[in-house]
Amino acid sequence: MHMLRAENITKTYAEHTALNDVSISVPKGSVFGLLGPNGAGKTSLIRIINQITGPDSGRILFNDEPLKPEHVHSIGYLPEERGLYKKMKVGEQCIYLARLKGMSDAEARKRLWEWFERFNISGWWDKKVEELSKGMAQKVQFVTTVLHRPEFIILDEPFSGFDPINAGIIRKEILRLRDEGATVMLSTHNMTSVEEVCSHIALIHHASVMLEGRVPEVRSRFKESVFEVQFAGEMLAFTNALWTGAELAGHAEGDLGLRKATVKLRGNTTVNDLLAALIPHVSVRSVTEVIPRMDDIFIRVVEQKTAAV
Repeated sequence: MHMLRAENITKTYAEHTALNDVSISVPKGSVFGLLGPNGAGKTSLIRIINQITGPDSGRILFNDEPLKPEHVHSIGYLPEERGLYKKMKVGEQCIYLARLKGMSDAEARKRLWEWFERFNISGWWDKKVEELSKGMAQKVQFVTTVLHRPEFIILDEPFSGFDPINAGIIRKEILRLRDEGATVMLSTHNMTSVEEVCSHIALIHHASVMLEGRVPEVRSRFKESVFEVQFAGEMLAFTNALWTGAELAGHAEGDLGLRKATVKLRGNTTVNDLLAALIPHVSVRSVTEVIPRMDDIFIRVVEQKTAAV
């Protein structure tokens, strides 16, 4: 089942096309990475999902039914442009936002204290928002986004402004929310976070979806028959054992006296062919296929699209 489907969404502003026939499917219970450079159309799509604006054509399905105004209560949205009332006390601000989501005062206080203790910010309840550090304010706004336990959570650059430790805390909470039944859409440039938390991704560039799918499948799609070989022996012997079917792409000194070499196989050459050529000359300890990382795929797709425009 899908939590959300965007079908053939088009949106234009004056002479600018923000979204051009965009379709994506967000599986229920997934952490879905919405990727793309600035100006790609990600924010325009998020604004349509949140019913801040409407599409020129196409439709959004939420829980397999057309998006309705009441669905806003099932969505939690953390925008990239953070906004808390600076002169309000932190606790007062959080209670106010929770009440807007339909929560009772007592229920809001109970859930807020649980979150504040989890994030170790209980001592800031009576402080003014303007006294918070950027990272602390980010935590508070994250809490207000998920406090009403929405089915679908949209986080726009949630790691922005966080040090590595606090970014790790937020990643852990995203996975916990998923495990408790929420579906999360994560709009980010942070490719490390994508690989650590996202099960599915869509890459939008120049208003169009360039690729979409499960993260392992997307990474596998961009494989280039490159393998890392760990071996004992001389690098010269390793190099001399190669032939036209296998090209040395790089090498380095490894640990424990072992060496590492990266080899690209050409044509119909197999790993068995490579091993047959190497084993008489060096002692092979391991062969591992090199799967492209999401940041490499992101750069490759964006550069190809930019070159084609």
